[in-house]
Amino acid sequence: MNELNSRRLEIDALRALCAIRQHGGITKASAALGLSQSAVSHKIKRLEVSLDCELLGRRSGGPMFTAAGEDLLDYAGRILGLHDEALISLSKTPLAGRLLLGLTEDTACTDLARIFGRFKRLHPNVAVRTKVRMSLVLRAMLERGELDAAIVQVFSHEVRPNDVVLYREGLHWVKHPELLIREDEPIPFLSFDDECFYRQWALDVGQENSTLETVFECSSAAGIVSAVNATMGVALLSDRHIRGEMQIMTDRLPLPPSLEYVIRRARKSRNPALDSLLREIERDIGRQGGLALAG
Repeated sequence: MNELNSRRLEIDALRALCAIRQHGGITKASAALGLSQSAVSHKIKRLEVSLDCELLGRRSGGPMFTAAGEDLLDYAGRILGLHDEALISLSKTPLAGRLLLGLTEDTACTDLARIFGRFKRLHPNVAVRTKVRMSLVLRAMLERGELDAAIVQVFSHEVRPNDVVLYREGLHWVKHPELLIREDEPIPFLSFDDECFYRQWALDVGQENSTLETVFECSSAAGIVSAVNATMGVALLSDRHIRGEMQIMTDRLPLPPSLEYVIRRARKSRNPALDSLLREIERDIGRQGGLALAG
């Protein structure tokens, strides 16, 4: 018992450990958390000393975490969730009413689902209805007042002053290395459907000096990825969908704008429940150093 009393799982150290997994290393985790690399490393080292085991794999080319580190990460997620829920519960004010929210498919598979679930447990008198749609559809629904708020993907130059930025990533033209495109022929384009603003940009701006010929159309990222890997054509894909042997194209086509995931609320939305939910999302995302998106 005395041994257990002398050992501690510090909340900040657990957050640092989770951030390392989320961002893929100490360097990116420290930047996301707003800390120096030495500060993050020190937190992990103190945790290792307290537990008398190594948590990070330090062999070049080896796994990022040891077996003990992987085990602790499972506990860390639950510990941090309960810790944050307790803090919010003790400081919350009674809320009632309804919320109409919009999500893209990508963000529906992130920690936002956990935050929404926690919000519902803490505020049972708030009815939350969520719709999952493409970003372009959600943005139109916001303009028509059909949603209180939505988490959508926009080009960086389209971010509004009142948007809350959750995540940033690049957008690229990609193809399979075995796909050969002749200079005098149209570029075969693998396109999302009409509700995708990537497609609109590609057809309006993205073919200034070259001709795109749509040869494949699909509403899902998985379908587009498969078509790229099958050497069917060229596609616009964001960072986390670029994998395997895909090549980023830098010639013949203009550089695409970067992307941002934002929380955008309806222009005339005044809702205490929405204000509370958005504060919780901002606070949670800030603690984790950003939004973790599903691949």
